[in-house]
Amino acid sequence: MPHLQFEINKKLNKESKKKFVSFVEESFSKIMETGKDHIAVSIRELGDTNLSLGRAKNEFICLMNLDIRAGRTNKQKLKLIKTLISGVEKFFFIKKIHQYVTITNHNGLDFNFYEKSLADWVKNDDPANS
Repeated sequence: MPHLQFEINKKLNKESKKKFVSFVEESFSKIMETGKDHIAVSIRELGDTNLSLGRAKNEFICLMNLDIRAGRTNKQKLKLIKTLISGVEKFFFIKKIHQYVTITNHNGLDFNFYEKSLADWVKNDDPANS
């Protein structure tokens, strides 16, 4: 059950956010070889002075925290990072060089629905529906 968090220091358009969430779900599912129904996405819109990234002076920025189940390859993670950064630029007009990503790997048991914990990741799983 990934929790993909995006902190952005600008006001965002409602339609752009909806399209972005769909893009994130589709991209994550494809790249990470898993279903979509367990993907959690948070978008936090903060004031323009509430975030900082050293090389982005007086610019809009996006900080991403991606909590995912362990087991993915470095190639998968790098592709996800590049895809999400490109998506933030496309949907929210934030330059690629003004974005920063942190990935944290968790065991499946760290992710929980009301009715169950998730298992560790295996290729092409669909944990919300199994």
